[in-house]
Amino acid sequence: MVEYFLVFLGAAIPWLEIALVIPLGIIRGLSPFWVMTLAFVGNMFTVLILIIAFQKVQAWMESRKQKSGKGDSKRTERGKRIWNKYGMPGLALLGPILIGTHIAAFIGLLFGASKVNTTIWMTISIALWTLVFGIATSMGFDFFIQQESVVPE
Repeated sequence: MVEYFLVFLGAAIPWLEIALVIPLGIIRGLSPFWVMTLAFVGNMFTVLILIIAFQKVQAWMESRKQKSGKGDSKRTERGKRIWNKYGMPGLALLGPILIGTHIAAFIGLLFGASKVNTTIWMTISIALWTLVFGIATSMGFDFFIQQESVVPE
């Protein structure tokens, strides 16, 4: 039970997210269905909080940026390139593997995407990547277990 809560929590934390949590949970021997479900819910939970609280987060980031006198980070620059090339759908779909879901949602909102559009595309993206990571890990893990039992000693 604790391990499933850790899956939820890990998926909710930026930079851990679904790309790391799902394979680790499945390799650990947890149910792929519950790992994928809890990782999706955990990741979406914090992404939705970010989308809802965007104005406050934006004001905080601006004040922090002005105090430090720094320009945009490498992640922000990468996000801008993706946005300029593919728009919100591309940012949402590429975000989880390139810059993270939270940063992708934030950049999309920062560049003018509506909260509804951002929510829809981030939900599609997180669901898609949850399936990809979960199915690939399950199939790969099963493949290695089967290969291990076939190898002669």
